[in-house]
Order: sequence, then C-alpha cells, then structure tokens
Amino acid sequence: MAIIKKFRIKSFKKSKALVSLKKISLSFGKRRVLEDVSFNINEGEILGMLGPNGVGKSTIFNLITGQTKPDSGSILFNNINATNYPIYLRTTKFKIGYVPQYGGYFHDLTLIENLNAIAEILITDPSRRIFKINDLISKFELDAVTNVKAKFLSGGQKKKLVIALALLGNPKVLLLDECFAALDVLTIKMLQQLIVNLQAERNIGICICDHQARDLLSCVDVAIILSNCKIIAQGTPSELINNDEAKSHYFGESFKFN
Repeated sequence: MAIIKKFRIKSFKKSKALVSLKKISLSFGKRRVLEDVSFNINEGEILGMLGPNGVGKSTIFNLITGQTKPDSGSILFNNINATNYPIYLRTTKFKIGYVPQYGGYFHDLTLIENLNAIAEILITDPSRRIFKINDLISKFELDAVTNVKAKFLSGGQKKKLVIALALLGNPKVLLLDECFAALDVLTIKMLQQLIVNLQAERNIGICICDHQARDLLSCVDVAIILSNCKIIAQGTPSELINNDEAKSHYFGESFKFN
C-alpha cells in the first residue's frame, strides 16, 4: 500500500500535551497489565499504539476515557490531574472523543437518527446542530445512506458514522480503537486519509491502536510499542522498524514497511 502520510512531525518538544499518562500501573486481580507506563498525546500529533493481544492497548483507552481507574499513577488533561474525573466530564470539559472497536452507534436507528440523537445532547443551538450534522455527512460522503438503519451499513460506513458521532462534540483528542480491523484494503486507505485530513484540518491530537502494523504506521507521526506491561520502544515509523527491542518483541526480523 502506498504511503498515506506525506510528512511526519518528528519533534513535539514545544507542543502542547493534551493527554499525559504518568507512571500508570494497573492489575486485574493477580494479572499485571500495565507497569509505569508514561507517554503524551500532543496537539496536532497522530500517535500509534502497537503490541500483541492482551498487552493493554484498549485498557489504556479505558483509562483515558474514565471507564477504568489505575492502581497508581496519574492521567492529566491539559496538565490538570483528571485521574478521578468521571467519564462525562472528560468528554465535555476536556473534549475527549472515543471510537470503540465494536459498536458505538444505535443499531436500529438510521444514520441521520444516530447523528441527531448525539447532537441533541452536545449541541444546544438547533441551527448549529443541523449545520454540524450536514457538514459531517458531506465530509464523510454518507449522503446516500442517511436513512439507512445503522445495522445495515457496510463496515466502512459504520466506522465513518462512529467517527462522525465522536466529532460532533468538536474533540481536541480523538481515540481510535482498532479502527482498521475487518475492513477491506480500499476502506482502510479511505480511513487513513480521513485521519490524516482530520489532523491537518483540526490540529487535534489523535491516538490509534491497531494490530495492522503497516496500516497504522502509514498514517502516524510517532508510535509506541507495548510488551510485557511496558513501553519497550517509541519513535517514528522508520525508527521503530530499525529498533532492536521492537524487532525482538513485536515486528520480527522479516518485517518490512512499504
């Protein structure tokens, strides 16, 4: 697949950290999931998370959104300690948008009904609400399926709907969990371009986790690799594929990128 991202931001020393995880540790019973994990999601950055199954990628999203609390460590939004903030406050006050791996929409509502249901909660002004919905439908090229029930949409259309729902609240941070899973090559390419365009147009922080390493590395600026409860490597895609720890724990010696 051709390279989607034509440029990569390699240094964020002067960037604003929208989300910061500081020495996060978490166990489920006797099973350790995360140990002293620290990283930032910066404004205008696309960050990728890679790692084997069960390493804690989706758990990190649950920690950021407030569905799970860490055993130790802190989660900061705009340098404010929000570790104990409830889910709704993280969404409304700090503008965190989340696209789950599965679901995220009302199955028996049409596409337009889904957008209206969420927009009525997030956007009080009726005229602005209508404009926002129409703008997202146009941007994601969903005009032809506005009156189709969500359960009958294609995989790519469902994913675009869930991303559109997450964007209704004008998030400053967008979390995408396994967004390329079970999609065909053309749909993946479309989503990659959509993600890169969101970065350019809105300057938001985006964090993607996925098992499809090549697809993820095609559209991120930097990425982290998780293994054995810790971050074992981080850097640009070219830096990661040449990193000995990354090769040993995740990519293997034969992995090639483009």
